[in-house]
Amino acid sequence: MLNRVAVLSDIHGVLPALEAVLAEPEVGAADRIVLTGDITAGPQPAQVLDLLTGLGERVVWISGNADRELLEYRRGQRETIPDPIGPWAASQLREDHLDLLGSLPRSRTLSVDGLGEVLFCHATPRDDEEIVLVDSRLDRWEEVFDGLDADIRTVVCGHTHMPFVRLAHGRLVVNPGSVGMPYGRAGAHWALLGPGVDLRTTRFDLRAAAARLGRESAFPGITDWADHFLHARATDAEVLGAFGPRDGRGHGP
Repeated sequence: MLNRVAVLSDIHGVLPALEAVLAEPEVGAADRIVLTGDITAGPQPAQVLDLLTGLGERVVWISGNADRELLEYRRGQRETIPDPIGPWAASQLREDHLDLLGSLPRSRTLSVDGLGEVLFCHATPRDDEEIVLVDSRLDRWEEVFDGLDADIRTVVCGHTHMPFVRLAHGRLVVNPGSVGMPYGRAGAHWALLGPGVDLRTTRFDLRAAAARLGRESAFPGITDWADHFLHARATDAEVLGAFGPRDGRGHGP
């Protein structure tokens, strides 16, 4: 049974945001740091992986769809990646990085004080790119939870880059938001579990981070990328409007 678990999702290769979260005292004191996927696809993929692997066995790794896409691209299993920064990020990874990404599970279950058996995944327990949102209808949640062990009463997911906590069919659903590519509100978003659920936001110097990315990342569009994503230019309303149709709404009750 773990007393405290820090959940970091959707880092997307943003080293300054990751460093800011890792400097939080509660993260340093946590029994485990769980990464719920999309760790690498961004401006500093190799540096982020090197920092995280240096933390040793405290880190629990889970693959996200963007991690899978980078690996597939480098292994010749796909010709394109939907995210424009993806092909460039894939080219920055060493063979040991690719081996690591190839070894990552799609989900993990840990026992956490106050929450019992907690399933950690990227998008949903069954798929790494399905969309579920804070306002997804209950029959949608029933669908994505189908087949889960009855002992799992908490599900932690990422993927949509917007933090929320809600109940769905008696299960607590937690999305910590995104460390490196937040939607709706700037800052590095994460969660602390045990015995309850605490959504956290770590503030850091966005201008200094953007300048650093400009110096340290060779991605050709880094200036615009950093301005858009570090400052969360996409609002939550815009993103919910774009993602909403992908959760099946309109096709059921």
